[in-house]
Amino acid sequence: MPHDHHDHLSPSGHPYRADDDTALSYWQSMEIAVRELLVEKFITTPAEIAAQIDAMDARSPANGAALVARAWCDPDFKARLLKDGSAASRELGFDVGPMHLIAVENTANIHNIIVCTLCSCYPRNLLGLPPDWYKSRAYRSRTVKEPRKVLSEFGVALPEGTHIRVHDSTADMRYVVIPARPNGTDKMSESELAKLVTRDSMIGTGLPKTVSA
Repeated sequence: MPHDHHDHLSPSGHPYRADDDTALSYWQSMEIAVRELLVEKFITTPAEIAAQIDAMDARSPANGAALVARAWCDPDFKARLLKDGSAASRELGFDVGPMHLIAVENTANIHNIIVCTLCSCYPRNLLGLPPDWYKSRAYRSRTVKEPRKVLSEFGVALPEGTHIRVHDSTADMRYVVIPARPNGTDKMSESELAKLVTRDSMIGTGLPKTVSA
């Protein structure tokens, strides 16, 4: 049959993905029913729902990068961020909602890495959608057992004397890593510094971009 692709690649070189035309799950049906009921009762409107979806889709690691860059430039802000991550995030206009955000700082002797051992709890307001590997069973289980090996597989080779702290996110508590500021960035502006901050460096599975000499 012309559409029976099996394991063949598409013209773009990517595997074909199965059509998502299965029956709705229980939870999908419930979401539709509740959404339609809220609109029917004039509690919200379709436009408000669409606006909220657009706002969620606009979240990206750039939000977290701005937070980190400000912490690198402003010691007082970094102190507030480490004390109360949620309140400090709101200072920059990033509302993390009711969850408790905890910022942890990488130093010369300590490296932090974030995981959610139960599912995929993640600071989406600051980092956008979690990568697929963050949600995988392998990452969730191995990170707490052999974090140094997991980090090495991500290309992060740490000295033996570096202490690795693994932080387990929950439904009401999320973490963000403040990576160490790269050398040679003393004269860079806050916006320039933000471009060095990578998503993985704020999870702990990567490092910021380096500055060419």
